[in-house]
This record gives sequence, structure tokens and C-alpha cells, in this order.
Amino acid sequence: MAIQVTATALPEVKIIEPKVFGDARGYFYESFNAREFAEHVAAGVEFVQDNHSRSAKGVLRGLHYQIQHVQGKLVRVTHGEVFDVAVDIRRSSRTFGKWVGVHLSAENKRQMWVPPGFAHGFAVLSETAEFLYKTTDYWFPEHERCLLWNDVQIGVAWPLDGEPVLASKDANGKRLSDAEVFA
Repeated sequence: MAIQVTATALPEVKIIEPKVFGDARGYFYESFNAREFAEHVAAGVEFVQDNHSRSAKGVLRGLHYQIQHVQGKLVRVTHGEVFDVAVDIRRSSRTFGKWVGVHLSAENKRQMWVPPGFAHGFAVLSETAEFLYKTTDYWFPEHERCLLWNDVQIGVAWPLDGEPVLASKDANGKRLSDAEVFA
């Protein structure tokens, strides 16, 4: 197996660590292998879109989800470091409203699987960060929703120095108690 998969405190959210082959020339690893993903992470997943963002230190993006055209996301960092967060927003789940956060960086090469039914966001900890993610459905802006990043009901412990830099949609996210969520 070329990956090590670890369940988080939210069992459906997984951390994926690739086997890295390195020598004096540099390193090589498979950043995605459909067969291993299906066997060790989640079966039946088909990715349809890849996204790439670059952000400065202190930027916080999220907590995003789509209420229709629900997306699963396989996320990783190719430059810099982020604190990546998933929040369970499935009302019928015993972990509804709970969150998990993981440091993802170009150095540790970890990835996080955020399955459908979870909101997702990240905060940039390094001077800049490049963030790549695969999605299981396309982006539909009319179905996109955003939870308030600092909703006390969720209580994410963001490792930030001061106030984050936010887009207006993130600054105006909804509290979990007022948000459209999944059954």
C-alpha cells in the first residue's frame, strides 16, 4: 500500500499520508490513486473537478458546503501550511455540529478526505499557501452555503494570530442553528 489512512475523531473524515520515495534528487509520491482510495478511504467516489487556490497568511476560507450537488473533497497543500477543518452538518448524525482540524502542509504531504455532508474550511498559517482539492460534484454558486467561521455552537479552535482575513460571504456565514443542513 502506498498510503496510510487514519480516521479522525469524525470517523468518515480521513487523513491520508502517502508513501514518499526520496533520494538525493528529491522525492516522488502518488498524490492520488483511485484503486487505493476506493479500497482504503471511500468506495464508489468519482472526482469531477480539481480546484487550486493561493492565499496569504491569516486568510480563512470557509466553512463552505453545497446544500444541493453535495460535494466530497480530497484536499492537500502543495506550498505552505494550513489548518484544515471539517464540520459534520448531518442532523441525523451522532457527531452533528462537531469538528475536526488537521495541519496540512507541503512538508507533511498529508491529505484530508472531507465526505459529503460536511462543511469545510481552512486558515493559512504560513506566509502563503497553495491549496489543491478534488471534488465529487461541480461548483454551483446558487447552492453554496457558508457557516460562520467562529460560531460558538461549533467552537472551532482556529490557531490564528489575531482576526482572520475573510471574504464577505465568510464574514456573513450563518450560525449552525440557522443554517440549511442535511437530514
